[in-house]
Amino acid sequence: MKTTVEEMLQTKGRDVWTIAPTASVMDALKLMAEKGIGALVVTHEYEVVGMISERDYARKIILQNKTSVGTKVKEIMTDKVYYVGPKTTAEECLVLMTQHSIRHLPVLKNGDLIGLISIGDVVKTVLSEQETEIRQLSDYISGKY
Repeated sequence: MKTTVEEMLQTKGRDVWTIAPTASVMDALKLMAEKGIGALVVTHEYEVVGMISERDYARKIILQNKTSVGTKVKEIMTDKVYYVGPKTTAEECLVLMTQHSIRHLPVLKNGDLIGLISIGDVVKTVLSEQETEIRQLSDYISGKY
């Protein structure tokens, strides 16, 4: 059983919060706090142009003595964005996230942003797949099949 991103989105929902690159970092932080999330997709005219996360804030604002009010999202966002499509498997997401040390993957379908997958979503899915496989193998070995 290979769970796809589409199936993960059906379970977790398709809510994805975005912000403009010209918004202040303070606006991004307020939105993340209000929604209880750790990252936002940065979009310009419906196109994904970056990601901003709590990690970006910690490393590029706090540690560099900048201000959240005076700094634009585009100044600290990660502009190299890895993304996946609806048919990508959870396992493929995990590999991509591990290889590039990222925690969030925008989901694009025909160039449109349709969701966001976090490392937590992916790990939960992969663990569930493994538990199912172990249970099936155990049942097979014990003669239940």
